[in-house]
Amino acid sequence: MREVLTELMEAWRADEVVGVGTVVGTQRSAPRPPGAAMLVMADGSAVGSVSGGCVEGAVYELAESVVADGTPVLQQFGFSDEQAFAVGLTCGGIIDIFVEPVSALTFPELDRLAEDVHDGRPVAIATVIEHPDTTWVGRRLIVRPDGVDPGVEGTLGLDRADAAVVDDARGLLASGASQVVTYGPEGERMDTGMRVFVSSFQPPPRMIVFGAIDFAAAVARQGKLLGYDVTVCDARPVFATRARFPEADDVVVSWPHHYLQREIEADRIDGRTVICVLTHDPKFDVPVLDLALRLDGASQPAFVGAMGSRKTHDDRLERLREAGLTDEHLDRLSSPIGLDLGGRTPEETAVSVAAEIVALRWGGTGERLTETKDRVHGSHPG
Repeated sequence: MREVLTELMEAWRADEVVGVGTVVGTQRSAPRPPGAAMLVMADGSAVGSVSGGCVEGAVYELAESVVADGTPVLQQFGFSDEQAFAVGLTCGGIIDIFVEPVSALTFPELDRLAEDVHDGRPVAIATVIEHPDTTWVGRRLIVRPDGVDPGVEGTLGLDRADAAVVDDARGLLASGASQVVTYGPEGERMDTGMRVFVSSFQPPPRMIVFGAIDFAAAVARQGKLLGYDVTVCDARPVFATRARFPEADDVVVSWPHHYLQREIEADRIDGRTVICVLTHDPKFDVPVLDLALRLDGASQPAFVGAMGSRKTHDDRLERLREAGLTDEHLDRLSSPIGLDLGGRTPEETAVSVAAEIVALRWGGTGERLTETKDRVHGSHPG
């Protein structure tokens, strides 16, 4: 829902009713992950996507129907269904889409939730998408981490169910996962009957680019396209300027390892953080890599990559070993950074860096799809 939240809030403030279709489950080669959403606005326009174009038409009609009668609907589209072929879902996947009417009346907590998402505060929506008692369908809880006020908004109608769902939603929120959780009709664990979709909103993952060079500007642009909060850091104030890196969320003048140490101490480095060291200058890159590659546990970055030639790479490894790093530490380093695309320009190099980050995130091979046999869309995390 994040990508359509601005348009949804505009309609919410105008007291309009919007049909909202949300992907709540996927199997095999489903094109969009759980949480992807499509809006059907009061003026008939559509915003967002739930399938990359495959079933948008059917979801559009379903959303119009839901807005007209006010009843939420859970619909599955599968490649073996006649309906799936009719609407064009021939990619081999199965998607479950929950369609509901959303307005200030049906979702009064939306404004506060939108503020949380905009400000980067963790928050989750837990929505009943299936229940033997159809009056439960569409009920929701807004769940925030322990210690946040208000920690929970809304109710499913039963304390037992609320307690079970809040507990599980906080666990999913902590990991940034969005998925369906199953309970008995009154929230009983290890039972079936009620299905709840938990949609987690975490702050965007971070990309930290060390080295204010032309390649860094291109990598920063790619990072923004991938949804990262991008910081560019360099110790040279003449190069680390907002004018040179307009796409970056933050431009910092600091020695790279000093900046990274401060971010570590402030708990702003986590398992989703991507670190790109593009300085290929030992006095900059060795100290920051020494620090980054030693991180473990919750602070271990998802990716640490460094730019340079094969000779630069070999020299860098020798210096890092002299600094005390083990083979286990060095195995975490992607160097030279990027996939072998044959590119030359900063923009082409940035595409290869982004491609490696995406491949590692989703478990891709980096091979040409025409030469592989696996499904096109890999499994989504969580």
